[in-house]
Amino acid sequence: MSDFKDLDQLLQKYVDDGLPGCGMIICKKGEILYENYCGWADKENGVKLTADHVFRQASLTKIAMYTTAMMLYEQGRFLMSDPLYEYFPEFRHSTKIVQHANGCMEEVPVDKPITIKQIFNMTCGLPYEMIIGGLPVSHPTATAMAREMKELRAKGYFTLRDQIKAAARVPLTFEPGSRFLYGFASELTAGLLEVLCDKPAELVIKEMLFEPLEMNSSANFLFGDLESRLVKDYYLKPGKNLGDEDALYVPGPEHARMFVGPLGTVPGFSRVITNCRDYTRLMQMLCNGGKYKGEQIIGRKTIDLIRTNTIPSEILAEDFSNNYLAGYGYGYGMRTLMDKYAGQHNGSLGQFGWTGGSGTWAECDPAEGLSICYMHNLQPNLEEYHHLRMRAVAYGCL
Repeated sequence: MSDFKDLDQLLQKYVDDGLPGCGMIICKKGEILYENYCGWADKENGVKLTADHVFRQASLTKIAMYTTAMMLYEQGRFLMSDPLYEYFPEFRHSTKIVQHANGCMEEVPVDKPITIKQIFNMTCGLPYEMIIGGLPVSHPTATAMAREMKELRAKGYFTLRDQIKAAARVPLTFEPGSRFLYGFASELTAGLLEVLCDKPAELVIKEMLFEPLEMNSSANFLFGDLESRLVKDYYLKPGKNLGDEDALYVPGPEHARMFVGPLGTVPGFSRVITNCRDYTRLMQMLCNGGKYKGEQIIGRKTIDLIRTNTIPSEILAEDFSNNYLAGYGYGYGMRTLMDKYAGQHNGSLGQFGWTGGSGTWAECDPAEGLSICYMHNLQPNLEEYHHLRMRAVAYGCL
């Protein structure tokens, strides 16, 4: 059996081996079993990492966003079978790319329209602009998405709604529901929140989730003192030296969406900034039946639906299979553990969560009432090396 000293040593080894800094919390039924912060928030200026520092969550934002969406689902605001075009009319006549036996590709109408379920489980067929899920960059969908987003950026500031309209002109990679492709479905889900609630998605998440859970260090923009608490986002350069930071979030007015990355200033849906303590509140609520301090935030059975695999086994084998994802299926915006042996996972079946492109990871286990939140900010994030080792040691301590 491991103990928390082993976890201390592992996190310190990460920092000794070159990771700038990392934080982690293990919590069970409201009680923090383990909390540790190693390394630096700003190594060059000697700023040690503390519990107050906040991290860029990138795709880990999905846990908050899809939880909020499912809260609206259980209010009867939409059905999973609803066509997407009921909320975004420009998707009424979507097309897809078909590859013929001779290798030629053709753009043809889809057989059936995209549904809400397919933007929740990443089977709608639209990639991100920069992350194309294994598609060759020359694929017609990839080139069309790159062209549309480039033209949108050239016009200056644009809204999430503008971005969705541009994406609707892109042919889908496949017939909706027939494959898994991680990507633009997240923007469509954020857009759905805006349509349903008639306000920016970040305000919907704040009002429905962050405020009830007292997640006061969580936001989509750098308000108040968050900018001074934001850790550097380091980039590994040849030889594994830490490079200069590239700030992914900038301050902005409440309704402005400003995202700064390799392509410059890109408006749209900005990802969450938070820390281990705040995200632990969210994960504890999810693994303890949807309750926080006696208040029912989301229904227990709705959480069970979130963590139910929605992807057929043959599609999982084709599109959702690597060392990092092994053993998992995919529910609504989150992965769910289906096979402990395949996943070299010493936790419980049915655990669910997700990961973020800058190195964040969170998972919860309803069977144990247990949640784990781990965070670092590094590019590339080296998630397979850090997360799988940390996960094995963490569960070994229980």
